[in-house]
Amino acid sequence: MSLLRRMNSLLNPLTLALRMVPAGGRLMMLALSALLVAVLLMLFSPGLNTLEERLGAQGWLMLSDQQPEERITVVAIDEASLAEIGPWPWSREVMADLTRQLELAGVQLQLHDIVYPEARDGDDAFLAALQSARGAVLAQVPVLQSVQTVRTGLMTHPVTGISCQGDTAFSSSQSFVAPHSGFAGIAKGHIAPLVASDGTVREVPAFVCVDGQAFPALALSALFQATNARDWSAALSADNGWFGPELLLRLPAYPGLSIPLDGQGNLRVSYRQAPENFRAVSAADVINGRLPEGILDNTWVLLGATAFGMGDIVPTPYNGTTAGVEIQARLLTSLLDARMPYTPQIAPVLLTVLAGFFAAILLLLARGRERISTFGLPVAALAMPLVALSLHWYLLATYEIWLGWLAPAMFAMLAAGLLLVLEQGRLRAERARVYGNLSSYLPSEVAREIAFSLPTSSINAKRCDVTLLSADLRNFSAFGESRPPEESAALLHMFFVKSTQIIEKHGGRIHEFKGDGLLAVWDGQTESSARQALHAAQSMQQQILPDLPQNPPAGLEPLALGIGIEQGPALLGSIGPAQRRTHTLLGDTVTITLRIQEMTAELAHPILLGECVARQLIDLQPESQGSYLLDGLRTPHTLFAPANLPTTSSRNRAEQLNLKIVAGGRSA
Repeated sequence: MSLLRRMNSLLNPLTLALRMVPAGGRLMMLALSALLVAVLLMLFSPGLNTLEERLGAQGWLMLSDQQPEERITVVAIDEASLAEIGPWPWSREVMADLTRQLELAGVQLQLHDIVYPEARDGDDAFLAALQSARGAVLAQVPVLQSVQTVRTGLMTHPVTGISCQGDTAFSSSQSFVAPHSGFAGIAKGHIAPLVASDGTVREVPAFVCVDGQAFPALALSALFQATNARDWSAALSADNGWFGPELLLRLPAYPGLSIPLDGQGNLRVSYRQAPENFRAVSAADVINGRLPEGILDNTWVLLGATAFGMGDIVPTPYNGTTAGVEIQARLLTSLLDARMPYTPQIAPVLLTVLAGFFAAILLLLARGRERISTFGLPVAALAMPLVALSLHWYLLATYEIWLGWLAPAMFAMLAAGLLLVLEQGRLRAERARVYGNLSSYLPSEVAREIAFSLPTSSINAKRCDVTLLSADLRNFSAFGESRPPEESAALLHMFFVKSTQIIEKHGGRIHEFKGDGLLAVWDGQTESSARQALHAAQSMQQQILPDLPQNPPAGLEPLALGIGIEQGPALLGSIGPAQRRTHTLLGDTVTITLRIQEMTAELAHPILLGECVARQLIDLQPESQGSYLLDGLRTPHTLFAPANLPTTSSRNRAEQLNLKIVAGGRSA
């Protein structure tokens, strides 16, 4: 069992840290915090990533751009349009009419966030309307995150210059839903988002590989179509700058535009724009010519479903039910503004530096005074995650840099908590050590009061009833004069150790060691405390006296042990200035007990009792030794000796005592 307990102690990091020097223990707690963060991020990655994304996106919401977006207009197939035109899907003649009305309204580019997978009546009219438009792009959907195989329609308009066989892990699929082959001549772009575990769309693949060809996202196809590029080509390269993204996408058809991608070739959706910034008009109003004149002139139009029953609904940081067409509008706006959010390559280094900065502050707080560490570490545990999150928000809202914040925030919270536990454990250990050291010099209750309370300059004492025992080694001064100090110290050590064991065994406690004597205390003026004190005195005589040197140097009397016992009221407590207190026991009872102990040598009795103690022990028939005026006192006191306790020598003469014998005393 002891081996198992020892192993548990060695494996407990807090125990190990407390055994180390303070600096080493604190560094160990920081290292443990870093390890715990790594383990938690690995074990609970999905949930923690969701937490980081949701709180991280709040920077966009709090500092959102309120400038209306006038370049892009959403033509919404909303509930009002369904009620007026009819249920979805609409006929191709209606779609052709809608396309022609958009062209007449001056739209520069029509982007259909709709897939037309099957051939239907009216396709010729719809195709002719699309071909006559200034620019049109249809949607196609590579099926991602699904185990089912679906191949409907025809995927067209891949991009050259992008390899699906390289190191970049582009999204790929063997399934798709695309417009039928009759629309092969119309430009297309995919609208396949990456749906996170909480249903939110945060990233869209720049390209999706199908059958070894890279098909661009709808927003990229819009750039190709807007520039009338005949050759849809792109160039992908790694950014050499530390603060740049992992990958850079450049379009020869759109010079000067560099699009940041992550290592998997994904575009991050920006939620910088508030939803109300995007202008939306009803498709029914377009078809029936009810739009204000010029509202769509020279704009790009996104045609998509916003009616709740059509199923194209995704959650965003702004709303839990947002039309999917808004995602495409956000991608287009970011591309046109050249403000695509991205995570810089140096992000892990920056987060590590931030965590190191937090660690340095936590170390300073932990090294501070008790009050600083006690209050500073909990405050830091709350403030540092807010600092990390605020820094992330600032970079996101100002520079579209998604730095991240969760790892340093978790490290700060764990490190502050572990350091606080360590410092509190160290404080408790130090207090226990102080109490242990104090209790070896002072009574336990006094040591506890000193260890766990603030010093004071006032009298801190109380009156109490006590039974006192004073013991003294007779002739020790003469013995010490003739022997080496080491031998005297060893003798005193033996006397104090054995006396303490005996007194504590009989329910008493040592009040003080003074010179070659001691003073012990029992609580109360009771028969029980009197008997315990007497039994302790008798045990001391029996166990200590045989261990004293029996052959003193020539001319010296042998060492002996004198003990006096009395009980009564006393004042117990501490006095003196706050910077130098002393524990004391005051009162006549203390003086009388000390004088009774001194009388043991003169009366040749190893144990003498005062009147109060003798009265408690009347059944033991203590023998009266007479009444004496004790040194320094004005009232005579009768002394008693326990019955049947042999004396060690004859009694000295009364005149040698320098005492005045009063009535009742025995003369020489």
